[in-house]
Amino acid sequence: MEDGFSLEDSVIGILGLGLMGGSLAMGLKGKCARLIGFDAHLPTVSLALAVGIVDHASSDSSSMPQLDVLILATPVNVILDILPTLPSFIKQPCVLMDLGSTKKTILESMNQLPENFDVIGAHPICGKEQLGLQNADADLYRNAPFVVTPSARTSPKAISAARQIISAVGANLIEMSAEAHDLALAFTSHLPFLLASSLARSTPHEYASLIGPGFRSTSRLAGTPAHMMMGILRSNRENTLKAIQSFRASLDETEAALCNEDYTMLDELLHHSRSNHQSLISNVQSPVSSL
Repeated sequence: MEDGFSLEDSVIGILGLGLMGGSLAMGLKGKCARLIGFDAHLPTVSLALAVGIVDHASSDSSSMPQLDVLILATPVNVILDILPTLPSFIKQPCVLMDLGSTKKTILESMNQLPENFDVIGAHPICGKEQLGLQNADADLYRNAPFVVTPSARTSPKAISAARQIISAVGANLIEMSAEAHDLALAFTSHLPFLLASSLARSTPHEYASLIGPGFRSTSRLAGTPAHMMMGILRSNRENTLKAIQSFRASLDETEAALCNEDYTMLDELLHHSRSNHQSLISNVQSPVSSL
């Protein structure tokens, strides 16, 4: 037992059994004392029980038994709606962890909860466009970066719980502040979604027969359902605007070079882009934090 927490002796609850929550359940099954799933969608609850990814599942989250850890695996806007309701039906001490794609707003809300909630923010950097439990994968988290953002009230027990859960699903833990996380993800996740969305929206339909791998790979994120992104964009609005402005400045340089027929400058810009891309991709790291 590390810092008062042992995953194998703990009852873990996962609220939200879609792609992320379902995949987490698959990765944790058999590694904790009991695994309980909650989802408002009855067919999802039935599927979770039928395929045996949890020991018990319910559509009524207000009937939660005593849990050692509750993990919120729903979209950001749903997490923010759920948090204020938790004190009405969770009175016992409980580690509370979320998987939301933005962290500052969620942690601020978590910090308003009573002291029986031992809160810690988290965000696994992985996923698919195909959502739902039917697309869950036990290896979804393997080797993926898994950011943890403790708050000032996060205890060593909650930190240990997060570390053990992340290790159990084979992910790589990274510790950072909520503010640093949200700024970085605006550039690496939220802006790419908006760029893909804009590309898909601005491409004339009559060109569909000429679409090849380049368009498919570049526009892939546009297939993400809007409801999955609205809470992210609302809660990380300022950082996303910074990312948009940075991109616009870069695009303006390219446009200016073309307008001015300055092909020497255009060549330099494209060469720099290729070099920066290679550097970004080759230096992808998932450093283990000091948690």
